[in-house]
Amino acid sequence: MKYSEARQGRTFVIRLEDGEIVHSVIEQFVRDHAIERASFFAVGGADKGSTLVVGPEESRTFPTTPMTHELYDAHEITGSGTIFPDDSGNPVLHAHFACGREENTVTGCIRTGVKVWQVMEIILTELLENTASRQLDLQTGFKLLVP
Repeated sequence: MKYSEARQGRTFVIRLEDGEIVHSVIEQFVRDHAIERASFFAVGGADKGSTLVVGPEESRTFPTTPMTHELYDAHEITGSGTIFPDDSGNPVLHAHFACGREENTVTGCIRTGVKVWQVMEIILTELLENTASRQLDLQTGFKLLVP
């Protein structure tokens, strides 16, 4: 385990609008508000055609080939995530949503494009006094959190 400590900064209450792409809008929001690190949780709706990364095709093969899943209609969502800068200082959101409709639920990373259906509510909390960042890990090929 690796860890570091942070202090909570500002808290933002955000409503995303119909059709917005979650990761793009949130990454722009943090740039506009000079937020370097944050955590967040979300509730709302994901629209038909939204895409989630739902795992690797094979769990111990590198490089990893991601599997994706496209939502076939509007789904209710709940999710959480983090935002940390990459090695170039750009904010990178990493979030997973559980998306349900009727008795079916799919969970995955939203990086490939989750589109808001009508409304999504986000509570975003800035993290201060911390230097954690996402750095390229040569073994996995992933930009991993380095606390």
